[in-house]
Amino acid sequence: MAESICRLLRDGALEGEHAPALTIKDSIASPFGFHVFAHVLSQLSSFILAGKSQSRGLVVVCFSRSPSFYLELLKNKGIDVVSSDKRIQTLDCYSDPLGWKSRLTETGNFMACSHETSISRTTNVFKDVKHMDKLYNSIVELGKGLVGGGKIRFSVAIDSVDEMLRHASMSSVSGLLSKLRSHDQVSSIFWLLHSDLHEAKVTAVLEYLSSMVAGLEPLHQPANGQRGDMENFSLIEHNLKKGKFHVRFKRRNGRVRVMLEEVHVEHLGVNFTALSSEGAINQGLVPKVQFSLQLSEKERIDKANVVLPFEHQGNGKPIQIYDGRRSLADSKHERPVGATETVQTSEDSGRGEIIYYRDSDDEMPDSDEDPDDDLDI
Repeated sequence: MAESICRLLRDGALEGEHAPALTIKDSIASPFGFHVFAHVLSQLSSFILAGKSQSRGLVVVCFSRSPSFYLELLKNKGIDVVSSDKRIQTLDCYSDPLGWKSRLTETGNFMACSHETSISRTTNVFKDVKHMDKLYNSIVELGKGLVGGGKIRFSVAIDSVDEMLRHASMSSVSGLLSKLRSHDQVSSIFWLLHSDLHEAKVTAVLEYLSSMVAGLEPLHQPANGQRGDMENFSLIEHNLKKGKFHVRFKRRNGRVRVMLEEVHVEHLGVNFTALSSEGAINQGLVPKVQFSLQLSEKERIDKANVVLPFEHQGNGKPIQIYDGRRSLADSKHERPVGATETVQTSEDSGRGEIIYYRDSDDEMPDSDEDPDDDLDI
């Protein structure tokens, strides 16, 4: 399932449609969001460098970690960082997000260390994260610098929407993400979100902007919400190594597909495996209603004994045809007015016959004639 996400981001956008967007959300109960983000980032980088992706470049917007961290991450994943400079670029919103260090350095009140100086020389430092319009322009300009103009596309990765929401309003952040999705040269975009840091409506807006939502949940819930006993402590420790990874795909035809896997956090990264119980997926999709969706044994027996209309009994007695208005029991004692025949026996079944009943006993005898016969048409 995680590979399906990477393939959709690799394939990019269709002509005239918005770029695929992925929200990776986690919580403190299952804090594996960045591991999944790093996995998707490394997979998409490999596709881009191998020429197997629609996008020909990748812009990593760094809010929560430095650009050097991501360069080292890709290096550990076996990606040639030196040759990737022309395909992968970082926008540094981590070193000096508000421009304080640069202003203090200019006034002589702050001395930057050699490490920060080397970073500022080799990366694109963005110093005004409060203005989403400027950030949008910087991302687009950096992407165009990688792929040029025309119809060549690039992808965007944002390592923390939480940091963006610290400095800007929800409407400004959602506007930036929406404009990136609708840009002609953006192939795909994905971002990381810690859902328990925000209100539910914030998470709902970001999920609405996404074509894929990948959520992480604990594998085992503590009993009764209590965490004081040793059993719950062991469950919490177990949840720090494993979790449930569920993804909701919004298809182009409007349908929604949900998949569920188990995620294992290891020293070299994360692994995704199928859940041991497949019924967990179907159980999660069943709506919670106040009535039973299944029939009991007695209800099944009663349903089987019901005589349906126009159903021949075939119990050795003369076969009767239900008239659609009266029960078979009533038809034995009453004969509707205007009926030519009410019972057709098995001996007469060899010849066809039309049996007509008037709609009601009050119907006029000539009501079956054409009401428009007197018209000169």
